[in-house]
Amino acid sequence: MSHTHSLAEWAAFLSLGIAVHASFSVFWFLLVDAHRSDFDPRPWLARVLGSEALYPLLREWDTARHASREALRDAAALLLLLTTSPKGALR
Repeated sequence: MSHTHSLAEWAAFLSLGIAVHASFSVFWFLLVDAHRSDFDPRPWLARVLGSEALYPLLREWDTARHASREALRDAAALLLLLTTSPKGALR
């Protein structure tokens, strides 16, 4: 006895085939006309580092680093104060 597939099963198989073909061919369409210079980050880095756009970001990073260090120091001091009792207290 042979089992025939329904129209929904054929449509699902066709859809799966198209999806697999599309997912594998996306790399071909991205790289078909690519040159080695397209993947060279040096011009982009020179443009970014040569401009003044990076300095505000570095200043904000430094400020955030110091603020986080200060917050961690305050949290450690608070934890120390909350978990220890002074000598002679609560006798």
